[in-house]
Order: sequence, then structure tokens, then C-alpha cells
Amino acid sequence: MAALLVLSLLQAFVVKPFQVPSESMSPTLEAGDRILADRITLIASDPRPGDVVVFSRPEAWETDAAAPSPLRRAAGWVGDLVGFGPSNLDALVKRVIGEPGTTVQCCTADGRIEVDGTALDEDYVRNDLAFAPGQLDCDSVPASSRCFGPVTVPDGSFLVMGDNRASSSDSVVKCRGTASTDGCARFVPRDQVIGTVFAIVWPLDRLSSPLG
Repeated sequence: MAALLVLSLLQAFVVKPFQVPSESMSPTLEAGDRILADRITLIASDPRPGDVVVFSRPEAWETDAAAPSPLRRAAGWVGDLVGFGPSNLDALVKRVIGEPGTTVQCCTADGRIEVDGTALDEDYVRNDLAFAPGQLDCDSVPASSRCFGPVTVPDGSFLVMGDNRASSSDSVVKCRGTASTDGCARFVPRDQVIGTVFAIVWPLDRLSSPLG
């Protein structure tokens, strides 16, 4: 019992394991990867742009998933307690792009995201949405689905995106292909950020830090 209590406290305040639920962060994180999220750092500081974070699904991020059965809930309770196996926590994993108060938009002439007017170098993105300057861009009709914004991140929230941009239901998925800024973006409240991902621990051939 004492060991379970210690394990529970470690997960609540120090480090918590999670299983990546989808391919939205591929190739940085693959579906099924077991990752570790640092919880201590967030006590003293906020997530920074470029951080990969685990967060509880905000209410605005609707899901079509069916409610779990009582047996599945029981298994999830055990998994949440010991840190392995099924979980009852509906958590997502994405990369922080915009901090509170920043303005994020896409795209520059060469198809890059801008934050407060500065273009990002995102070498972690491998599968982006189609963009061809002068042919399929933000001025073409139709516009490239890579385009969105500008969107200003509200206080106490973060704008997050998946590294697998062409297959990521993230903060700007409902804004793509338009210049609309009218409530299309979905943000992550600070109090729903659980931790910053710092390692892949399973499978063994993927042991690494995913922050590069």
C-alpha cells in the first residue's frame, strides 16, 4: 500500500507516464509510444513555445469516442494509479506554438507559420499540408489549407499544433483555408496542461527525447 501511495504521489507532482493516443505528433511521437511528462517544471514556469505538452482534453475539443464500460473504467483506474495500462484520463499531446498574448498566423510567402511576425523554423514537421507559392497559397482560390489566422492567443491559454500537420486535429483545425479569426481557434487553458514531455520510454527502440 505504501508503494502505491508513493507511486501515486510521484505521478501527481513529479513525473507521469502516458500513452500517445494518435498519429498527430508523428514522427516525433508515434501512436502507442509510452512517454514521460515532467510535472515539477510547470509548478514554477509556464510551457514555452516548442515544448511538447500533455493536456486534458478541453471541453471545446469535442470527441466522438463512446463512454467506457464499467470494466474499462476499473482497468483505467488501476492504470492511472500505477502509471501503466489503460487510463481514464482523456489526454492529448501537442506542441506549443503560441503563448498567451501572441498572434499566430500562416503563411509566409514560403509557407511558414509566423508568431508575432517572426517566421518559425519547424524542422520537426514532416507531413505538412499542401502549399505551392503562386499556385496554391493563401491568395489562391481556393486557398491552401495550410493557411489560417491571424489568431491571438488569450490570456491563460496556449495555441498548440501537431507535428503531423496534415493529420492533426489541433488548435487551428477549424481555421484552415480561410482568413477568419472569428472564434474558429481552440485553445488549451493553462490549468489543463498536465506536463511537458521529456522522454519516450517504450518501445525500447524509440528511447529518446522528443523535443528536437
